[in-house]
Amino acid sequence: MTLGEFHPFEAAGRQFVYLPAGAIFELDEQAVDVIRGAGSRPAPPELVEELLGARILVADDAPAPEPDGQVGNLPHFPLQTLVINLTNQCNLSCQYCYEFGEDKVATPEGKPKFMDFATASASVDFLLVQSAGRRAIHVTFFGGETLMNFPLLKQVVEYANERAAQQGRSIDYSLTTNATLLTPQIIEFLSANRIGVTVSMDGPKEMHDQLRVFANGRGSYDIIEPRVRALLQGHRTRPIAARVTLTSGVTDVLKIYRHLKHDLGFHEVGFAPVTTSPKRLYAINERGMDGVLEQFQALAGEYLEYALRGELHGFSNVSDTLAELCQGVNKSHPCGAGLGLLGVGPSGDIAPCHRFVDSDTHALGHISTGIDRAKQADFLHRGHIDSKYDCHTCWARPLCAGGCHHEAYVHYGDTGHPNLHYCDWIRQWTETCLKIYGALSVRNPGFLEQFAERKAA
Repeated sequence: MTLGEFHPFEAAGRQFVYLPAGAIFELDEQAVDVIRGAGSRPAPPELVEELLGARILVADDAPAPEPDGQVGNLPHFPLQTLVINLTNQCNLSCQYCYEFGEDKVATPEGKPKFMDFATASASVDFLLVQSAGRRAIHVTFFGGETLMNFPLLKQVVEYANERAAQQGRSIDYSLTTNATLLTPQIIEFLSANRIGVTVSMDGPKEMHDQLRVFANGRGSYDIIEPRVRALLQGHRTRPIAARVTLTSGVTDVLKIYRHLKHDLGFHEVGFAPVTTSPKRLYAINERGMDGVLEQFQALAGEYLEYALRGELHGFSNVSDTLAELCQGVNKSHPCGAGLGLLGVGPSGDIAPCHRFVDSDTHALGHISTGIDRAKQADFLHRGHIDSKYDCHTCWARPLCAGGCHHEAYVHYGDTGHPNLHYCDWIRQWTETCLKIYGALSVRNPGFLEQFAERKAA
């Protein structure tokens, strides 16, 4: 017998293994002894059988495992989430914007700037048809700046609720906003309709205003800060999250988190490095990413301390990863783009996700004619983990699956290319979260129960 493929890790003084199928097992002393001396000494037959079944041990004559997925024969997957881009216009001029910045992929010329009700209602009908078999589905409103077309948003919610009710189904809503256009009336509507809100905000004033500016270069912090406080005070039906884009010069994760969570009062704060060519001035270099990881790990340590006391911390990067670990996620693709999630632009063009909306190169059809299945199949084939040979021996592939399609396109010109520039970073972060999972499973397993049904991001 030989050792199979697994990633060992230690947490709370216990030994664990993480398997390519996404499963996590705690090992007792006897199992550890068997693995360390694989094939060299006798072991209890029932234990050997269990280890063989999990492929932690592999018999010498065992056939090679089947590929993780069926690349050439992707099954139909019912739609779950539709991202409706109500407008491609924005009242800010953030320099790093993936839609309007130097690395944009959108080609909006000659297309409507604002979605109309006919396109929006057709999009809802499309979602209801394509999600057949699902009782609960999701609509995310996006932009540009989403609230620049708030009257349409209200119409869509009313229409979608009526159509879903006719089918005995429900629709959950969320939106992302820069918060500049929030008013008491809008906040009241969002709360009354249980619409989840994520605010794009990059920390305290001196950091936020570096790149999140108006067209005249004026920072937006002073405009949004009172509006954010009003949102947090007035929207009581859903947790409100902040989404931070990290850039060169805006990498003080701890300071940003403290401000957004403790000073302003966001329920959750999530971070993502800017998606951009490494040539841009605001790109984070390798040393900068190392510093981000160190701060992520420090916040993760705080998260564990809170969780051991049964308290919620608010660092959503940990929560999202724990949700995937608890559900035993083993991804064929990095995310639901083109699979269970699609984006629709103001023109009605269908895209793999909101980041490809209005891009002629990446269009997967039109809301009036439906999905171009050949283009969809090509996108999914190239993005499948089995098509990414660099990933086949990586122990973190069940969660990563090669990384974001849009990130891959910006860096390598191919949506199916693995994000090789993030590999070591992702492995170290996954290791951190595995250790948190292991420690909680030993010392406070009840805390993990909340993630059993949580939607993995």
